[in-house]
Parts: sequence; structure tokens; C-alpha cells
Amino acid sequence: MTTVLITGANRGLGLEFCRQYAQAGWQVLAACRNPAQATELQALAKNYQAIQLQTLDVADFAQIDALARQLAAQPIDLLINNAGVYGDNANNGFGQLDYAVWANNLLVNSQAPVKIAEAFLAHLLKGDGKLIANISSLMGSITDNSSGGSIMYRSSKAALNAAMKSLSIELGKQGVGVITLHPGWVKTDMGGPNALIEKEHSVSGMRAVLADFCLAQSGHFLKYDGQPLPW
Repeated sequence: MTTVLITGANRGLGLEFCRQYAQAGWQVLAACRNPAQATELQALAKNYQAIQLQTLDVADFAQIDALARQLAAQPIDLLINNAGVYGDNANNGFGQLDYAVWANNLLVNSQAPVKIAEAFLAHLLKGDGKLIANISSLMGSITDNSSGGSIMYRSSKAALNAAMKSLSIELGKQGVGVITLHPGWVKTDMGGPNALIEKEHSVSGMRAVLADFCLAQSGHFLKYDGQPLPW
């Protein structure tokens, strides 16, 4: 059975990825900080036996290593680094920056996906898909930044983009692909009610991009509909 590991699986895009891949007949390793409190994810898992709940706080690197050891025998075809945080608000912009919050943004959004790629590389090499997908944002694009603001989130996603570009070059030698995706402005807890795109549409688009992936695309930054985006 084709297997996907999804971080931040308890809500928003992560939960929708779980739903759609389970409906498609995949084995879904759904990882989040508190599975016992993830009521929607638990309900989904009751409907699909292929969904396995896994405890994972991506900010805890020891926990990442522990989960990798626990799943040592499990081939993984697709790893989706979806977990993320948005630390910016009206009270902590330039002049009032909260550097502890910024450090957490960088830890969760930039460093954790690289750590997870390291920890689960052996699992990916055992799988057939051999693909790492990273949910980034157009806000990480330096070229696209014409409005400023959101320094913490923008910089953390720009760092993710840069790190994954490097990984695409290094891991390509082992036949492992790396792709970075912008899901669009999606109606989730993070995106808010004024967002333009339903999560079902965004995720189905990203799944189509991943299904059509070839190693020549490794290192690309793409919109949920497959359009290339500027760094």
C-alpha cells in the first residue's frame, strides 16, 4: 500500500490531506502534537482504517527521532511537511519584534522540516515514491514581497524554500525528489475566513501536482495548480 506521512494532520490542510489520501486508498500516517485531543482527526480515523495516528511535536527533535525509530520498518512514499505556525500580529511588528516568537517560527517552519527529512530519509529510500513535499507560502518569496510586514513568517518560509532547494540537489543523487508548494490563500484557522480558496480545492490541486511529479521538477517552487513561482 502506498504510504504518506503528514505532519500537522489535526486541522486545516493537514486534515484535508489525510481525508483525501485515505479516500484514495493510501495508508496515512497522521502526525500531530496531541492526537487524543484531535477530535476531527479521530473521527476521520474511525471511518478509514488506513489512517494511523502518530504523536509528533515537530519542535521536539528528540520526538522526531523517536518516531522515526518507531516506524523504522515502514516504507514511506511521500512525506508532507505541513505543520507550521504564523507568529506575526499587530503587536509584534518591526520596532516591537518578539524574538522568542521569531525563533519559534524559524524552528517550526524552517528547521523542523529539514530535521524530519533527515530522520525519515531511510524510510523514503525504502518506498517507491521517494518524494518530500513542503507546504510553504508565496509570502516566502522575496521577489513577490511588495508590501512588507510579517517579518517572522516571511523569513521562516524563505528559509524553508532555500533549505529545500539545497536538499533537492543533495537528495536527487539518491533518487529522492523535493518540491515546495504554495497552497494559496486558504480558508483555514491560519488563513482566516476571508481567504479565497477552499481547502478541498487547494489540497486536490496539490495532490495532482504531486501525482504528476518527476525528478526533473525537484527543487521547484509551485502554486497549488502547478504554476511556477518566483523565489
